Amino acid sequence: MRSEEIQVRTGSEEVVHDLTRHCEDFLADVEGDGLLHVWVPHATAGVAVLETGAGSDDDLLAALKDLLPADDRWRHRHGTPGHGRDHVLPALVPPHATIPVLGGVLALGTWQSVCLVDTNVDNPVRKVRLSFLAG
Repeated sequence: MRSEEIQVRTGSEEVVHDLTRHCEDFLADVEGDGLLHVWVPHATAGVAVLETGAGSDDDLLAALKDLLPADDRWRHRHGTPGHGRDHVLPALVPPHATIPVLGGVLALGTWQSVCLVDTNVDNPVRKVRLSFLAG
């Protein structure tokens, strides 16, 4: 297995950050088949496979705001008001995704991208672990 950790600056706003290029770069010297596992070692972020750039990324953030409002209902109360919602996020957007790799290329659909989903405005830098398991 080959593994590498990258850092992604997400800033101080909620974001869906496209990781697809990072994944492709990580697989640049892979020629065979296998699985790419993408892991976010954080309690307040997730990984999603979805379309980006046509509004779906903004729609996801809007849906998460509806499902997980940033208000005072959360028992987990440190950080920015409503931060408890960020700790519930990984139950809805898991902190991992596994994507098939065929001939060294991600086997994504036409409009699919691998994305980091981060609603935690208190943590502007995230780690992402990419691991390739050869078939």
